Amino acid sequence: MEETQLIGAILTGIALLLFLIIRMKLNAFISLLIAAIWVGLIGGLSGTEIIGSISKGMGDTLAFVATIVGLGAIFGALLEHSGGAQSLALFLLKKGGESRSRLALLITGFIVCIPVFFDVGIIILFPIVKALAKKSGKNVLHYALPLLTGLAVTHSFIPPTPGPVAVADILQVDLGYAIVIGAAIGLPIALLCGVYLSRLITPSELSELDDVEDIQEDFDPSLVRTIFVVLGIPLALILSGSLFKTLALEGVIQHATWIDVLSFLGHPFISLIIGTLLALYHLGTERGLGKTELFEVTNKSLAPAGSIILITGAGGVLKQMMINTGIGDMIAAAMQTSSFSVILLAYLVTSLVRIMQGSATVAMLTGAGIVAAVIPDMTLSMTDKTLVMMAIAAGSVILSHVNDSGFWLVNRYLNHTVQQTLRAWTIQSTMISVTSFILIFVVYQLV
Repeated sequence: MEETQLIGAILTGIALLLFLIIRMKLNAFISLLIAAIWVGLIGGLSGTEIIGSISKGMGDTLAFVATIVGLGAIFGALLEHSGGAQSLALFLLKKGGESRSRLALLITGFIVCIPVFFDVGIIILFPIVKALAKKSGKNVLHYALPLLTGLAVTHSFIPPTPGPVAVADILQVDLGYAIVIGAAIGLPIALLCGVYLSRLITPSELSELDDVEDIQEDFDPSLVRTIFVVLGIPLALILSGSLFKTLALEGVIQHATWIDVLSFLGHPFISLIIGTLLALYHLGTERGLGKTELFEVTNKSLAPAGSIILITGAGGVLKQMMINTGIGDMIAAAMQTSSFSVILLAYLVTSLVRIMQGSATVAMLTGAGIVAAVIPDMTLSMTDKTLVMMAIAAGSVILSHVNDSGFWLVNRYLNHTVQQTLRAWTIQSTMISVTSFILIFVVYQLV
């Protein structure tokens, strides 16, 4: 296959994807599938090979991702319904006091967005932001930007949030590595951008806040403890299982039965089932939810998860199509003869798609699909692949503007004009993206 034909396949495929989403307003799931088929056709695959690529790409991706996203959705719904997110925020605010209220909100967003979607985090926590702004007399952005930063960083960088889980699966990144490195990259960037740099774009004038309820002074301490337990146990199992399995494989410790047991319990399937069962009891049954209400809460939570799962599967199809056409081999060969870094490729492709069509999830999947077709021919350690995953996450945050549904959610809850939201959240999201990529690039060069 000639290189010009393969280059044409990938460029026209991305252009078609953007056209279908931006101009035709077509659903991202259908758009990704059509773009993938187009790449296969232009790339020289036969009809049978294209159908096989769709089946393999969808099946391989959803075999892992569907279970994780489904369990995470139930977990998040229980956290929201129990009032746990608000209790966590009030607990951190009380512990930190007025002087550390911005830090408390950032940490709340960082923790809460592990099991819940970005938009849900905004909906359940913004009443506290507005109440704090009213009580202190400060501009609402003084409190909103730290919270949004915490939510956005976790949403893009740290599994088991759906986007990072999907990218980790496509790039074959161990979730233990992804959680540790995601937190190591995300937390300092969240602190830098959310607590310090956000002050540069926070106006000094007061916000006009009408019909805002005063902030609650009390919260349920037992609920806060429960949240840390039900969130901490599955994460601890994933991390410990990954750690000891890696140590045994590398010969640092001797393989034993207990390592197999811990690896089994630490697999994301098992650990998240355990976490979800704990949440069902402690955030549901123990707090007075009957069987019917518990069923309704969990069943309703799977509706938005279904959309994310299908879009993720379509992203896997695009990846498989680029592998089968040989596009990945071509890009890898070109990169080996040049100084262009795979981590820069990951960031730039993801950023371009994010800016053009708005969806962070679609941007992450497109970037991951292209990079996944390239890295099999490259010698990358697990740490290297995880940093590439982080570069994709950084690119997915950049320049949230009018084509991003998250932009309009922030706009609505802040009660701002479009111009005000552009001057605040658009700049803030770009600062998160650029500063995190700089850190990732530096670390990648050092390891």
